[in-house]
Amino acid sequence: MSEVSAALELIKRGADELLVESEMVAKLQAGRPLRVKAGFDPTAPDLHLGHTVLLNKLRHFQDLGHHVMFLIGDFTGMIGDPSGKNATRPPLTREQILENARTYEAQVYKVLDPLRTEVCFNSTWMDDVGAAGMLKLASHYTVARMLERDDFAKRYAANQSIAVHEFLYPLCQGYDSVAMRSDVELGGTDQKFNLLVGRELQKDYGQSPQCVLMMPLLEGLDGVNKMSKSLGNYIGINESPSEIFGKLMSISDELMWRYFELLSFRSIAEIGQLRRDVSEGRNPRDVKVLLAKELVARFHGAVAANAAHDEFEARFQRGVLPEDMPEIVIAAEGEGCLLVHALKQAGLTSSTSEALRMIQQGAVRLDGERVESKEVSLAIGVRVIAQVGKRRFARIEIKG
Repeated sequence: MSEVSAALELIKRGADELLVESEMVAKLQAGRPLRVKAGFDPTAPDLHLGHTVLLNKLRHFQDLGHHVMFLIGDFTGMIGDPSGKNATRPPLTREQILENARTYEAQVYKVLDPLRTEVCFNSTWMDDVGAAGMLKLASHYTVARMLERDDFAKRYAANQSIAVHEFLYPLCQGYDSVAMRSDVELGGTDQKFNLLVGRELQKDYGQSPQCVLMMPLLEGLDGVNKMSKSLGNYIGINESPSEIFGKLMSISDELMWRYFELLSFRSIAEIGQLRRDVSEGRNPRDVKVLLAKELVARFHGAVAANAAHDEFEARFQRGVLPEDMPEIVIAAEGEGCLLVHALKQAGLTSSTSEALRMIQQGAVRLDGERVESKEVSLAIGVRVIAQVGKRRFARIEIKG
């Protein structure tokens, strides 16, 4: 296999679509380091494994010797990316954006090589565009073309509002490619329209159009929906080693292979061998351990990965309780506190409705005993160990 063919195979690994492949081959054959861009709007302070799908692909480009540009959309974040949304996103303040951006910078280096990463902020050039420049930029696209975008078209057909500033988002993202002179831009499959706008604007500005590499959206722990903090099906890269390990061990055997493909740095050949091992009788749980240890080690180091593995085995095979269990004191509501309220206040569930659902699923225990009724109340003076699912524990005390 030629050097270009090998590089193209790595670039396309796990990708959903590459536009245009012949152009990518020509860029690789030119023999110069490519300028590879991926943008992230700091709309939340923490990154999760869904975000690392793009980060991993950026790392592949780094390993091939290319120049990676990690773009923090501190300007576009104030607009709010409308991709895939059925309603206008509320814009963030400049202060929120900058605070989130600071945490992004620290987190990305858990995947990317800091010596080969250029961190950029699109306010650097967008602040200088000004009103006249924004009008000129807007003149490059028509409303009809904007309404070709699937989510805009659906909202328009359903008589749902589309704010004018939302049309500016893909234009600003496209102009980022012009300002950065990018050769390649990475994005999720929901970003296809925006990524192609970058190609068109580069042509208008006399530049060679970027290639577009689209990566699939990673399914969350439920194996169905896109990984999202709002859906509670995410694994945050800043979560504790034991939490990351436990969550990864909870995914289905089928989803495990999807995670191997998109998140692991093991070669395709190694993953293929693991698949064959499982088909020949190896316990898939043992293979899942390899994935969990690899990812925990990436974000917290090998020592932490081994400790998380040991803790997992002790807790779930031998019933040992975690040593770092939080102790929560909850004020009584009259003569006690309903368990569903206590679970929410203790942070074991995100809401009382989730607490009800977990009880109905038989996933809640008090001092090791399964809770059967949603009407359970904890009296004043009670101290119990509450457990939700396999990984969430807390000592709860009810005080009057």
